[in-house]
Amino acid sequence: MTSGEYVFASLKATPTMLRLPITIKDKTMAIPNTAKREIRPTHPGEMLREDFMPDYGLNTTSMANALGVSRQTINEILRERRAISPAMALRLSRLFGNSPEFWLNVQHSWDLWDSEQRYSKELSKIRPLNAA
Repeated sequence: MTSGEYVFASLKATPTMLRLPITIKDKTMAIPNTAKREIRPTHPGEMLREDFMPDYGLNTTSMANALGVSRQTINEILRERRAISPAMALRLSRLFGNSPEFWLNVQHSWDLWDSEQRYSKELSKIRPLNAA
């Protein structure tokens, strides 16, 4: 099979292989990946608080019990004072039927944005290198 073809199994299309057409021209990438995010991404705690918990009729206690963690742990996540760990991502994905990567990607996006805001002055002092 060539890239871009799909295997149809039980009405779901899944890519067989991901191949991005990235070519190097004049020592620069053809697909720029330097755009800055202007709006703060959603913290996973906000997502849980605003979207998942109401939809599933959960409160802090019931969610903590369902996940097998303390109420304090859930409360800190919901208040955006604790990050989603890989172990918590596994628990959340099991509970809500999505993937652990979903939760880790949401956390990762938020962490990068937060770090960029926090260290913007120091980062602006770093000069990008040009290939020889």
